[in-house]
Amino acid sequence: MEPRQEEGFTAMDSFKLIESMVGTARNQMTENGHLYLLWGWVIFVCSVGQFLMQQVYHTEKFWMIWLLTWAAAIYQVVFIRRKVKRIRVRTYSDEIIKYIWIVFVIMMAVGCFVVSNIVRMPGQVNILILLLYGMPTFLSGIVIRFRPLIVGGSCCWALAITAIFVPVPYYMLLIAAAVVVAWIVPGYLLQIKYKKINSSYE
Repeated sequence: MEPRQEEGFTAMDSFKLIESMVGTARNQMTENGHLYLLWGWVIFVCSVGQFLMQQVYHTEKFWMIWLLTWAAAIYQVVFIRRKVKRIRVRTYSDEIIKYIWIVFVIMMAVGCFVVSNIVRMPGQVNILILLLYGMPTFLSGIVIRFRPLIVGGSCCWALAITAIFVPVPYYMLLIAAAVVVAWIVPGYLLQIKYKKINSSYE
């Protein structure tokens, strides 16, 4: 005897409904590129600003421009807290990406401290920074299947190799180029994709 189906809603319909709900949770993007753009522009301004202050205007306290990153870090904490409260569905991909970037921050802090204490020219630590920029960008692109991030991460590694043939004073311009291809351009493309995908679920 077949189970009774209320109002023509069959077992197959139930399966399709569940599948649709899972698909919606999976396909809705929670990454809108905002933080990529935030850090992309902040690092771009700081790196180009340092180059101009140090090489063109010969300002002694050129490093002070990097204080902008503290303001960006504070903003990020507030932004993430508000975002977490608004998110209706938190995917496994979100968790993976979160830990990828946590590892990146730890590697940046430890790596820069170690390298800056063993190299003869402090500016050479920027080669390590270029290498590290590529890691979370590339992996995030793999996780969310977003090719511009994968390409951007690869470009960071290519710029790290290029740095070997570039005078140290110009490393800041390589950093600026890296964030353009790895964070700024993908950030704007993520915004477009985010609006396109999520508008269909509103």
